[in-house]
Amino acid sequence: MDAIHDAARDAAPFIDLADPRLSLRAGSVAAARRESWFARTPYGLAVLRHREMGELLLHRSLRQGSHAWPAHNKIGGPFAEWWSRSIISQEGADHSRLRRLVNPAFAPRLLDAMRPRFEAMAAQLADAFAPAGRCDFMAEFADPYATRVLCLMLGLPQEAAPEILRYAADMGLALGVEWRKHAERVDAATDALFAYADEAIAERRARPRDDFMTALVQARDGGDRLDEGELRDMVVMLVMAGIDTTRNQLGLGMALFLDHPDQWALLAREPERARAAVEEVMRARPTITWVTREAVEDFEYQGLAIRTGETLHLLSGVAAGEEGVFAPGFDITAERARHFGFGGGVHHCLGHAIARSDMAVAFAVLPLRMPNPRADGPAEWLPDSGNTGPVSLPVTFDAG
Repeated sequence: MDAIHDAARDAAPFIDLADPRLSLRAGSVAAARRESWFARTPYGLAVLRHREMGELLLHRSLRQGSHAWPAHNKIGGPFAEWWSRSIISQEGADHSRLRRLVNPAFAPRLLDAMRPRFEAMAAQLADAFAPAGRCDFMAEFADPYATRVLCLMLGLPQEAAPEILRYAADMGLALGVEWRKHAERVDAATDALFAYADEAIAERRARPRDDFMTALVQARDGGDRLDEGELRDMVVMLVMAGIDTTRNQLGLGMALFLDHPDQWALLAREPERARAAVEEVMRARPTITWVTREAVEDFEYQGLAIRTGETLHLLSGVAAGEEGVFAPGFDITAERARHFGFGGGVHHCLGHAIARSDMAVAFAVLPLRMPNPRADGPAEWLPDSGNTGPVSLPVTFDAG
């Protein structure tokens, strides 16, 4: 039987996820998806199809696999140590406890109260470049907007937003395929954000308010509460994940709308479609191009033997383009099957409500201030696998 299973593996297509030149939107990857529900990679198996991804996200024999990312890259240091302690690397009772303690901070009441501030931030940034009819969308909108939103939520100083953005972006490099190349920057940024977290925690303990950060600092479940180290780790996770993924996702969304100007015009006429636009952007061009699971026991799935300790990379962006499941194209009015841009199962993204809210605000505000947007020169991109997005995105539009 093992020989049969090994033959199935050997016959599967190969995708080199370690190659920074790889695009998961390449025709060769789509061809691999048509050939097989899985592929071999340097990091383990990749899951390519939508149904299989949905099932495996919930499979009881799999745990969150991202805890092993530092080991895959053979890297230690402050980031690797923090990553191993973070909620994303915890399982079972430990993960459930952390999630239970911090969930009240994500209450809809607190998010709804901040929405007018999100709208004001988005409008202020866009109004600064709208008269010129051009901007670098990343530098002038996505980067400062994502950072200011998180600074507001976590009680970090707004004047420190540019520095915090740089640290969050540097930490985000650890989640790409070129982490080793940037290891010193990653660790320096991790230490710097620890210092900001300590300052914010101390400030809210001294002067509590009715806001997200106070709810996080005061989080408790009966007699249980986050200790100082857990609280510090959680704040750094929210800064890195909240800033880096949101700015990248906004940039990927803008790039999609540049290719589909009719959808941008529709959004300008009907800004109430902004929430639907967020979901379609995340389906079509997710910044997190795969989520990872690791087998905790031997099991069989669709005739394939999965062995204890084996890693599965669930390629959400590839699965969201599967023929027969999703109609082709980019359409913010379409009824779609569920996308997996926020993962799934017990490790479903903790901050998904924040991300959905602040991106929806941006996609409601921007089309009215940036009519008829076009590319204004070449963009600069992170590698198109791992965590991806534009580094710079020059855009021109009708000034108004």
